[in-house]
Amino acid sequence: MSIFDRQRLPPSVFKLDADRMRQGWYSDKYFINIARTLAELAAQGYRFGGNAPDLADLDLDLANVDVGSIEVEMQWFPRRRPLTVVAGVDKSLAMLRDCTGYFDDAGRFVSTFDQMEVWAVQDGSEAAYDGDPMNVTPVMRVRGRYRDFAMLETPTLGALARGSRVATNVYEVLKAAQGKTVLFFPARFDAHELQAADGYAYQIAVQLFNQNYGKSLSAHVSTDAQGDWWGGAGGGTVAHAAIACFLGDTAEATMAFAATRPADMPRIALVDFRNDCVGTSLEIIRRMFRRHLELTKAGRLEDAKKYKLYGVRPDTSVTLRDVSVPPLGDKRLDCGVNPRLVFLMRAAIDREWQGWGLEGEDRKRAEQYCREVKIAVTGGFAPAKIRQFEELQVPADIYGVGSWLLSSCDVCGTNTDFTADVVRVRIHGKWYDLAKTGRKACDNLMLERVQ
Repeated sequence: MSIFDRQRLPPSVFKLDADRMRQGWYSDKYFINIARTLAELAAQGYRFGGNAPDLADLDLDLANVDVGSIEVEMQWFPRRRPLTVVAGVDKSLAMLRDCTGYFDDAGRFVSTFDQMEVWAVQDGSEAAYDGDPMNVTPVMRVRGRYRDFAMLETPTLGALARGSRVATNVYEVLKAAQGKTVLFFPARFDAHELQAADGYAYQIAVQLFNQNYGKSLSAHVSTDAQGDWWGGAGGGTVAHAAIACFLGDTAEATMAFAATRPADMPRIALVDFRNDCVGTSLEIIRRMFRRHLELTKAGRLEDAKKYKLYGVRPDTSVTLRDVSVPPLGDKRLDCGVNPRLVFLMRAAIDREWQGWGLEGEDRKRAEQYCREVKIAVTGGFAPAKIRQFEELQVPADIYGVGSWLLSSCDVCGTNTDFTADVVRVRIHGKWYDLAKTGRKACDNLMLERVQ
């Protein structure tokens, strides 16, 4: 599956539309055109009749070169600086395995994958790029008859670009969060068909961060589809719409959720419905703890676990100032989920137990209950905002990040393009360097032969 277990995902995982992919349904038309041109030239017995200035000094007999069946070496590489967290390799290999070949005269597909030589890195590898296209880090290398896999350039590049963009974006967010949990919330910002690949890329980035920084973060996705490729499952608690179903009573909605959901599901209350994150949080904590304490003292410990509040989540719109935040006249400081709001929430939650009039062991339980409530922040979070929170030591415990994780933008440095170039050709059984001006064959010690 990745560099972390040295296993590759089997082609069946990806549910490829192999029949149409073999016919070029997902390919840029010019790849279909060249594949069919070469096939027709091969059938006609065409031999090279032009000039080859890049090979002129080698004294080769080019007049007998069967261009229609030319074998090439192609390399795939990313162009995001300074590095890319690579994901999508196994999906690209599945495309090559299932779709390399040709249709015979009877219309039957003949696979020629076993006649190719393929090298690839494992998902989760890092690929550096300094901006010089003559100094790239290939993540896949293929040698084979070009017309057999020409049409796969488009979908393989797409699989690598999408997976690696999400993985690299997640990795940047994890670094900004300095080891705090990052919830993967971008499902609503793109087509549902992409969720499995995106969730896999997120999980790859979490594993790489853990490896590189000595952490043990878990992957937290919001849909089951996002965990499809690696065995994860979606998690979540209460949405704004659910609170509306309880007529705007967030505490009542949270209590109902706690009563009906399995105890091992973290209770994280969404607290901005009435634009009073502090007041709503305290109301929920009071009601949840009261029930938690009742059940504990009655010896119903399993039921009591259902009322253990794991956290509260402010998700205030960037156009609103929460009522608990005194205005300063600056929208950046007043509105949305800002540092002042989170500081106010933490302070209020930590001292809430003091006004409950409890004594002895109950008082200790109450203090611990409040102090263990985490704050999960969502709404417009990207690396810059997360770094600001961390620099200010804002008491946020969890970051939920959505659309930025899918970002592809030159200005913000998230554009994760991949390129595939032919860099060598095989003539009379021997390989020769041949690439367009400004490109050349490069190496990567992480490449492994794919059997």
